[in-house]
Amino acid sequence: MAKTLLLAFALTLVLEGALPFAAPRQWRETFRRLILFSDGQIRFIGCVSLFTGLLLLFLFT
Repeated sequence: MAKTLLLAFALTLVLEGALPFAAPRQWRETFRRLILFSDGQIRFIGCVSLFTGLLLLFLFT
């Protein structure tokens, strides 16, 4: 179980690092736009991401 969690964490780091490595200007612009969002909008994006991930985990396990 611990090995699987570490592998999932490692894959998350790889995916999170791909955009800033490949396209730093677009990554910076994305975060510049994100700063303009309200807390509710950011929370909604987080909620959608969370439930999409949970749905994918449920479907593929």
